[in-house]
Amino acid sequence: MSLKERDVSETSEAEIAVHWGEEEYYYPSAKFIAQANMTDPKVFERFSLENFPNCFKEYADLLSWYEYWHTTLDTSDAPCWKWFVGGRINASYNCIDRHLAKNKNKTAIHFVPEPEEERTDHITYQELYVRVNEFAAILKDFCGLKAGDTVTLHMPMVAELPITMLACARLGIIHSQVFGGFSGKACSDRIVDSSSNVLITMDAYYRNGQLIDHKEKADIAVAEAAKEKHKVDKVLVWQRYPGTYSSQTPMVQGRDFFVNDLLKDYYGARVDPVEMPAEAPLFLMYTSGTTGKPKGAQHSTGGYLAYVAGTSKYIQDIHPEDVYWCMADIGWITGHSYIVYGPLSLCASSVIYEGVPTYPDAGRPWRIAQNLDVNIFHTAPTAIRALRKAGPDEPLKYNFHFKHMTTVGEPIEPEVWKWYYQSIGKGEAAIVDTWWQTENGGFLCSTIPAINPMKPGSAGPGVPGIHPIVYDDDGNVVPPGSGKAGNICIQNPWPGSFQTIWHDRDRYVSQYYETYCKDPKSKRWQDWPYKTGDAAVVAEDGYVRILGRIDDVINVSGHRLGTKEIESAALIVAEVAEAAVVPVKHEVKGKEPDLYVVLMPGHTPSDDLAKKVQDAIVTEIGAIARPRMVWIVADMPKTRSGKIMRRVLSAISNGTEVGDVMTLANPEIVSEITKMVKEKLGSAKRS
Repeated sequence: MSLKERDVSETSEAEIAVHWGEEEYYYPSAKFIAQANMTDPKVFERFSLENFPNCFKEYADLLSWYEYWHTTLDTSDAPCWKWFVGGRINASYNCIDRHLAKNKNKTAIHFVPEPEEERTDHITYQELYVRVNEFAAILKDFCGLKAGDTVTLHMPMVAELPITMLACARLGIIHSQVFGGFSGKACSDRIVDSSSNVLITMDAYYRNGQLIDHKEKADIAVAEAAKEKHKVDKVLVWQRYPGTYSSQTPMVQGRDFFVNDLLKDYYGARVDPVEMPAEAPLFLMYTSGTTGKPKGAQHSTGGYLAYVAGTSKYIQDIHPEDVYWCMADIGWITGHSYIVYGPLSLCASSVIYEGVPTYPDAGRPWRIAQNLDVNIFHTAPTAIRALRKAGPDEPLKYNFHFKHMTTVGEPIEPEVWKWYYQSIGKGEAAIVDTWWQTENGGFLCSTIPAINPMKPGSAGPGVPGIHPIVYDDDGNVVPPGSGKAGNICIQNPWPGSFQTIWHDRDRYVSQYYETYCKDPKSKRWQDWPYKTGDAAVVAEDGYVRILGRIDDVINVSGHRLGTKEIESAALIVAEVAEAAVVPVKHEVKGKEPDLYVVLMPGHTPSDDLAKKVQDAIVTEIGAIARPRMVWIVADMPKTRSGKIMRRVLSAISNGTEVGDVMTLANPEIVSEITKMVKEKLGSAKRS
């Protein structure tokens, strides 16, 4: 056997080469620890596997129950877990009604419109109670909806979105919110799959200074659903400016109704919260895969709400007096868990911002933070990189102070983490780098901010009650500190996890549980590890570093390289603002990386700069990771939520079809990059 053959055969498909070193610890300040919700290190003992599942009573007891449960965890239909069985609860009651006696005049939602000339709307818990009740009455009496029915929401980031969600929850109606930036066709797919007969939308919203016509997507969604033989009976349209229709799309007689007109008939209406079984579905959250049928992650009421309340209190350190701003979109699971249900269940004040963080300039988030005295900030590495690129010095201009900052959605590169800590956190805020997924309901790995030190690039250990384990492809445990990565799984169920894929139990089992199942007939949770599909390495101290999806690795001559570590190495170069790595086919190596980078403002693309980036990667990781090309581009192709579309870049690098790019936030950049790549590769071949 040749050396080359031996390298390939002895490298497990899950063992990704990990080359970067561990970063040093950063410790929370004494001032933060003094006010923290959780300072007792024995919490990990209380939530150990020996105390599982009863440890989660600690989270469930943060809520108000109509009836207590008789079984904490029912495993009879493994791996479709049922939590707090026998318990009865209502999510809307827990997020609103129970706070009224002491906090009815406290702000529940600060709605910040994108146009700065428009005033922030401060909605108190009492006003939220009134508005949710009146809209619930419309759903019940005008639409004829009841507990167990499904409703699709396709709404932007406006206060009416949580109002609509909480009105559904009040009645036990299962809501399915589709990210506002998705197309009418994407909305239709979710309407059909969830069997929704009512669509709730909005006429328009602001993005990048433009009033976007949103109602036109509803017409497309209904028409596309009809092609699938599914009829939408009613479309309820909220108005961005009540009394004014801001869309160019005509209302359809007998099908479309303005919510603001209907509300006139329901003034003062009150609807009693429906006592729901703890295991009843609260909402569907569709995962946004690029191919195949969308998967509706079905989340429960009692287990989910307990988990997001507990993690909001202890991981995000939310107190009732805090002003908390999660800059995610409610259309994603982060927004459901950590803009709406988690913070409101704790009686916090939650900020909802309508528009783009960099509009009209990169100082906008910090003006909002200063004006509202935000003290907890929660956003994604995508947004942090964008703000670092557009206005690295902007945070210094404003008088805001965060005690705590969360990062979510993807691994954060150490260099970006350090800028976040120093420039936005002013070297004082505790940072929790959280890892979890749509299916999980809430955080899986993170530091507890007052107990564990922070480590740039590492999410931290499993949060209380979550017990990660890393397997190779053969089911062998990859031990912490080995320097090898593999498939990160969770050994035990937890209350926030989804119950199943909507109407597709087989797919749920095969995708998430089958791989490492020890006995398909078992009713024991110990036999059903949850497979996340992410690659990770665990350090000797138990801190988890996520390397991205198992699919997001490049096999170069048998060496499995995580794309995230190559991107992190590129970001060490001060001139680089963003980086994206994609695999390119190679006759000998199998694959090799292509690297796309966007520069910080004020820097000009050059061959010398491209070589500087290449050299940084070789220095940080090794020659095996040297990119075939470093493409310096004006911008990356991005979704409306700001995620880089690596599949588009991969298609360009490999000379294949890029597919439909019209739903991107910046489709014009695709042809610009394609032209550059074709010209450069063409001239290289000719020479």
